[in-house]
Amino acid sequence: MRRLGELEAAIMDRLWTWRRPATVREVLDDLRQTRPIAYTTVMTVMDTLHRKELLRRERDGRAYRYEAVLSREEHSAQLMQTVLADSTDRTATLVSFFEQMSPVEATRLRKALDDAVAKRKKSPRADPE
Repeated sequence: MRRLGELEAAIMDRLWTWRRPATVREVLDDLRQTRPIAYTTVMTVMDTLHRKELLRRERDGRAYRYEAVLSREEHSAQLMQTVLADSTDRTATLVSFFEQMSPVEATRLRKALDDAVAKRKKSPRADPE
């Protein structure tokens, strides 16, 4: 999975923030608050995001309503998996990433990892590692 381009990211950011399906017109109107942009440009990029399977769409009259297939967090996790897959030393890559975290972020991550381990231990399908 590749990183999103600037306009792709701006569109996805709106859909992730709104947490609801939206038309090209709604996204366009919001984008126009910060930049001049054509309807056809937004429509083309949203269609491209649909073809990349990042957006799903459903007909609503003559228009489509688009929504994100993955949450922002799920998308970020897939990007991280791509980076790790390209690394020859996953542990070193992760340590380098963690070293850039603030103490507050590190504490939150530690708690999330502890919670995930506890959840995994309770799961009947847990790996025997």
